[in-house]
Amino acid sequence: MTKTIIIIGAGPAGLTAAYELLKNSDKYEVIILEESQSIGGISRTVRHNGNGMDIGGHRYFSKDKRVINWWTQFLPLQDYPSIDDVILNRQTSFFLRGANPEKQDLVMLIRKRLSRIFLNNKFFDYPVKINFNTIKKIGIKNIFLSILDYLKAKIFPLPETNLENFYINNFGNKLYSMFFEKYTEKVWGCHPSKISADWGIQRTKKLSVIEIIKNNIGNFIPSLKKNIPTSLIEEFYYPKLGSGQIWETVAFKIEKMGGKIFLGCKVEDFQVENKIIKNITYTKNTEKFTINADKILSSMPIKDLISGINDVPAEIDNIAKNLPYRDFIIIGLLVKELKLKNETKFKTINNLISDCWIYVQDKDVKLGRIQIFNNWSPYIVKDFKNTVWLGLEYFCRENDEFWQKNEKDMVDFAVSEIVQTGLLKENEEILDYHVEKVKKAYPSYFGSYKDIDKIISYLNSIDNLYCIGRNGQHKYNNMDHSMCTAFEAVNVILNNSKNKNKIWNVNTEKEYQEIKNK
Repeated sequence: MTKTIIIIGAGPAGLTAAYELLKNSDKYEVIILEESQSIGGISRTVRHNGNGMDIGGHRYFSKDKRVINWWTQFLPLQDYPSIDDVILNRQTSFFLRGANPEKQDLVMLIRKRLSRIFLNNKFFDYPVKINFNTIKKIGIKNIFLSILDYLKAKIFPLPETNLENFYINNFGNKLYSMFFEKYTEKVWGCHPSKISADWGIQRTKKLSVIEIIKNNIGNFIPSLKKNIPTSLIEEFYYPKLGSGQIWETVAFKIEKMGGKIFLGCKVEDFQVENKIIKNITYTKNTEKFTINADKILSSMPIKDLISGINDVPAEIDNIAKNLPYRDFIIIGLLVKELKLKNETKFKTINNLISDCWIYVQDKDVKLGRIQIFNNWSPYIVKDFKNTVWLGLEYFCRENDEFWQKNEKDMVDFAVSEIVQTGLLKENEEILDYHVEKVKKAYPSYFGSYKDIDKIISYLNSIDNLYCIGRNGQHKYNNMDHSMCTAFEAVNVILNNSKNKNKIWNVNTEKEYQEIKNK
C-alpha cells in the first residue's frame, strides 16, 4: 500500500529528498508544498527583463562526492569554453565528454573563484593574507601589531563563549577590529560578543594568523608547503543559466517521476497524536486544505513549524518563538560600467573587476555584499558585452526602516551607497533595477539559540517528522550540507530507522566551507 510523504519546502533540501525518495522506492506518494511561487528557495534565480539574478550567490562545490555527482547528473560539466573565455582567449578548465555551453543550456560551467574585501576604498584578499598587497595597504606597522596581538591571544586566550572571543583568539584583536567586528555586526544586526562561537567555529576553521603566515611562507619554501593542510578553492561549478537552473531541472524530473509540487501553499497546522503527525493543514489562495501524511520532511523555519503544532510544551514554544533570524534584500542594478576597473591578472570583458562577490566592510554604509553577475555566468546577463548586472545585498529585519522603504527610495539609497564606496560614478545612468525581499534568509546564533538542543530533542520525539535544510535545522548550512541532510533523512526512512542523529549531525565537522585538501 502506497504511503504519503509530505515535504515542506521546494528548496535544495526538499527537492533533493523528493528526488531520492522517488528514485529509490515506489512505496511512497511524494508531495512537495511550497509557500512561495518559486522553485529553489534562496538558491533560486529570478529573471528580470532578460537578466538572471540569484537571490544569494551559490558556488557549486563540495567535499562530498555524492553531491558533485548528484549535480552533474542533471547538468554535465562543460567540455568547451564559455563565450567570455572564447572572446578573451582565456585559459580555463573544462571536462572531456561533457556539454558545450555554446550549444546546450543544460550545462555546469567551471568558473574562477575570486572574492575580495572592500574596505576604505581598497581591495583586500578574502580571507586576509599577509602578503605584499596587504602590507602595502595597511602598513608594516599594523601588520607587526597584528602579529603581536595574535601572539598575545595565544598566550592569554579568551574563553570562547562568544564569537568575538573566538575571532580574537584566532586573529588577534587588531585584525578582529579591522576585518570582523563591524562587518559581523552589519550582517547579523548583533555585536559579535552576543553571538554564539558556533558560527565562527564552523566558518573559519584553520583560517587564523598562523595559517595565513604558513600559507604565505609555503608559497616560497616548497619543503614547507607539504605541511600546509588546506587552501581556498580556486574554481567552482555554476549552472549556465543561474543557480536556480539546477533546481528547476530537478523539479521537472520529480514531476516526470510522479512526484507532485504545489506552489503557493502555506503549511500552518500539524495535528500530533501520540508523538505522530496525523495530518497537516495548508492554505492556498485563502482556502484551507487538510491532508493525511505518513511521513513529513520539513525545511520550513523551526519557529513556524513549532507554532503550528498542537500541545507544544510551554518551554519549547517560548524557545522557538524567540529564535532569531536575519532577513535579506537584494537589489538588482543594471549599469553600463563601473568606476573601478580590473587590476588582477585575470582578463575580463571591458576590464570589468573580476570578483564574483565583494564584501563591503566599510562601517559607514549599510550595503553588505555586491554580486557581479557577469562574472558568475555571461549567459545570465542579456547584454554582457555592454552592461554590468549587479546584486546589492542588504541584511535587515523584516519590517525595519529599510525593509519598509518603497522600491524607488530603496534603490536610490543603494545607488548613493555604491557611489560613496567609489565603485560607481556619481552620474552613472541606472538602466534597470529589480528588488527581491527574503524573510528568514539566515538563521542566527544568538538569543534563544543557546537552547537549540531542547528544540532538537522535542522535534526528534515526533516519530514521523524529519527536519532538513538550513531553516529546517536552524543551522547556517551551505547548499551541499542542506542536500546532505536530505540524503540522511531519506536513508532513515528507507531503512525504517528510528535514529535521526545523522540528519542533525551533517555539517558538524566545524571546518571552513571554502577550503580543500591539497
